[in-house]
Amino acid sequence: MNKQINKVHNDLKIINRAFCVAPMLDWTNTHCRFFHRLISQHALLYTEMVTTGALIHGNHHRFLNFSDIENPLAFQLGGSNPKELAICAKMIEDYGYDEVNLNVGCPSDRVQNGRFGACLMAEPDLVAECVAAMSQVVTIPVTIKSRIGIDESDSYEELLHFIDTIANAGCKTFIVHARKAWLSGLSPKQNREIPPLRYDLVYQLKKDFPQLEIIINGGITSLDQAEEILANVDGVMMGREAYQNPYILSEVDKRFYGDDRSPSSRHDIVQLLIPYIHAQIKAEGRLNSVSRHILGLFHGEPGARNWRRYISENVSRPDANENVILEALKYTRQ
Repeated sequence: MNKQINKVHNDLKIINRAFCVAPMLDWTNTHCRFFHRLISQHALLYTEMVTTGALIHGNHHRFLNFSDIENPLAFQLGGSNPKELAICAKMIEDYGYDEVNLNVGCPSDRVQNGRFGACLMAEPDLVAECVAAMSQVVTIPVTIKSRIGIDESDSYEELLHFIDTIANAGCKTFIVHARKAWLSGLSPKQNREIPPLRYDLVYQLKKDFPQLEIIINGGITSLDQAEEILANVDGVMMGREAYQNPYILSEVDKRFYGDDRSPSSRHDIVQLLIPYIHAQIKAEGRLNSVSRHILGLFHGEPGARNWRRYISENVSRPDANENVILEALKYTRQ
């Protein structure tokens, strides 16, 4: 069923990256994406990164399965072996995803040891080979998510060479985190905060490669800021702000996609989520699998603290079910 729905997406060319929610490890799983899709119908959602090894040697269905409601949806892969990436890209397309994205931006030691993530920016020819191998076996877009540089290899000329090399292999869409990455000495969290943002370099990429789709990521915390940035690139990608303050997505459809329908209220979103929570508890037996993703729904609103506290204090009860969420809702204003 997913594959048939995805074919409609591709035929109508409705994939639109004006506003994207970033892939975030341990956060943007299927429960999170189902919840986000109740708030925005059009934002392009991304899975958390999954390695080629996990798909080829693990339970691939567990990693690839998703709810139809999540479309449009992109899958982020981690890996550096062209043959393995091609196998996984085909699996991803067959499951009905709209895009396969190669991670060339994560700076953690764990991914470096597997020879993928930001360290691949030092090997543009290999990345190009990976892109070419994937593109040969799928019809969905193969995209790249990278940094603007790594360690001391952070000149604009090196970034130009990286983009040009991979574009020549067939990649048309680049999601660029506008910070460089230090591969040693900084934690992943520090790599999101300490290297300075250089939006100007990403803007210049769009000028130098007008034929490419350039999406910018990093430090975007409001929709006003996102709209301002969008004047210089083709799309914006928001990460932690969208997770920690998810109702910010309620304005995305109108502001970025011209959809004038009124967004659902926070209370309506909870009510829409209740049947999903009930089904997941029945399948998995754990309320926290879903509830942890919705703690920020009332961010900045009266009762937000009590909403979070009630859920956190009751989520681990043996009999915890969707009624915990409904009780927490009573602490918030309609």
